[in-house]
Amino acid sequence: MKVLFLVQKEQRAILDRLYDGVAAHCDCDLRWLTDQDQRDLRRYFKREVDVTRYDRIVFFLRFKQEIRQVAFIRSVPNLVILEHDAYQNYIPCKYTGKFSEHYRQLPWARVISSGYMVSERLRQEGFDAVFVPKGYDEQLLTDQGRERDIELAFVGSTKSVAYSGRKALLDELGQVENLVVTRTKSGEDYCNTLNRIRFFVSADVGMGEYMIKNFEAMACGCVLLAYDQGNEENRALGLVDMHNVVLYDSIPALQAKLRQLREAPALAARIAANGRALATSGFSFAEVGRSIVEHMKPALRPHPPLTAWQRLRLRLGF
Repeated sequence: MKVLFLVQKEQRAILDRLYDGVAAHCDCDLRWLTDQDQRDLRRYFKREVDVTRYDRIVFFLRFKQEIRQVAFIRSVPNLVILEHDAYQNYIPCKYTGKFSEHYRQLPWARVISSGYMVSERLRQEGFDAVFVPKGYDEQLLTDQGRERDIELAFVGSTKSVAYSGRKALLDELGQVENLVVTRTKSGEDYCNTLNRIRFFVSADVGMGEYMIKNFEAMACGCVLLAYDQGNEENRALGLVDMHNVVLYDSIPALQAKLRQLREAPALAARIAANGRALATSGFSFAEVGRSIVEHMKPALRPHPPLTAWQRLRLRLGF
C-alpha cells in the first residue's frame, strides 16, 4: 500500500518514531509540512503531490488549518485523518463540536482517533472512525533503573483552556500533598525526570481519554496515578486498577490509594512493573504505527466523483 503521510514540521512533541512505525508497515512517502504549507494545502498539492500515486493520503496536521480548507480537502481522494485531539469535540473549549462539523463535510474519510470512546461517539454520529491509542517513543523513553528521589510529581503543561481541569486538580492536590509540578525539555531531560519520579500524577480531567504522558510515565517505570476515564476506555487499553495503574476520581480517593501504596512498597513496585510491561508491549510507537497502518487498510467509503470545477481547481491549484 502506497501512503502519502503529511505531518507537521513544527511541533513540540517528538514523534519521529511514530512516523517510523508507520513507514515500517507500508510504502510510506513522509512529508513534513511547514505552517505555510498547511495554510495553503491546495497550492502545496499542486506543487508537490500527484494524488493518483497513492492508495491512502493521511493528514496528521493542525486541525485549525484543516477546518479552513474544507473545499479543497473534499477533493483529496483516499483520505485518512489521524487525530490526537478529537476529544476536544466533546469538552468545553473553542473546538467543542467542531470536529463533528468538519467530518460531516468529509463523510467518506476515515478518522483514526486516539480515544476509544471518542471513536465510539464519532461512529454513533455516522462517521468512519476507528481507535488507535496514543503511545510513546521507545527509543527516547525507558526505565533506567535509577533511584527515584521525587515521590509525587506531574511533568507537563497546564496552560491551555483544554487543560483547565488538569490545572485545577493539580492545584487542589498540591494543597494537601507534597506535589512537584514542572516542565522539561523533550527527549533526554524529560526521560531523566520521569526516571526520578516514583508516583506520576496524570490529571486528564474531563478529557475522556488518556493523554500521551500516561504511556510515557508507565514506560519509564513510574507508578501511574491516572484520573479514571471510565470502564470502556480502561478496558480498551488493558488498564486494571491496582494491577498496572492506580485509578482515582477525586483527591480523597487518590490520597487513600497513595497511603496504601506508601505502606506497601512491594505493591507499588509490582504496579509499576506491570504498567511498564503493558506500555512496552502495547504502546510503543512501533506498535502504534503498525496498528495505524492496519486500520487504514480496509476499503474506505466511496468518494463521490469530482465535479469538473473540482478537477480543474485541483489541476491548476487555485
